[in-house]
Amino acid sequence: MPAMSLSPARISSPRGPRIYLAGPDVFFPGQEDIFLTLKAQCAQLGMEGLAPTDTDLSPATHPQPDDLAQAIYQGNVEMIRQSDGVIANLMSFRGQEPDSGTVFEVGFAIALGKPVVGYGVPEGSYADRVGAAIACSADAVGEVREVETGAMVEGLGQPLNLMLARSVRLAPTAQVALEWLATELGAQTKRPSGV
Repeated sequence: MPAMSLSPARISSPRGPRIYLAGPDVFFPGQEDIFLTLKAQCAQLGMEGLAPTDTDLSPATHPQPDDLAQAIYQGNVEMIRQSDGVIANLMSFRGQEPDSGTVFEVGFAIALGKPVVGYGVPEGSYADRVGAAIACSADAVGEVREVETGAMVEGLGQPLNLMLARSVRLAPTAQVALEWLATELGAQTKRPSGV
């Protein structure tokens, strides 16, 4: 199902459309700065950024790892439900694919009919990146396969697995992704005072 356009009537925040900021950024040492920057970019475009770290969770409030994991899952799913759109950092993470948690969040948002724009995707096709990292060769009918396992490497010239590439609009940067969502969601760009 293609992502549907949302009209300004669906905006749920007095600050403008709410945008969930998906990605593996939560794992990086500078995550606070990353999310502050993304939230500032959202604000400049008349939107409110929702980071996965915005939930009030800590090992102190959830001492058991399973309890903390469940609370993080529920908090992130609820923020996606409350959002009007999603941007997703789909950079290669620990291999040739995007972060699996981010991919889940993208699929969940798409299933809810929310627009999703990805960014951070490396240049070239997915098959080219796999072929550069893993020994591959073409079989008798021209299918590219991993030499060691024989597994087919998805082709079709897509920059990511086709389920992502065909369901998500891909932007060159997070800023462009936010600009596209602001336009689609009818956000009002904030102007500096005195301008």
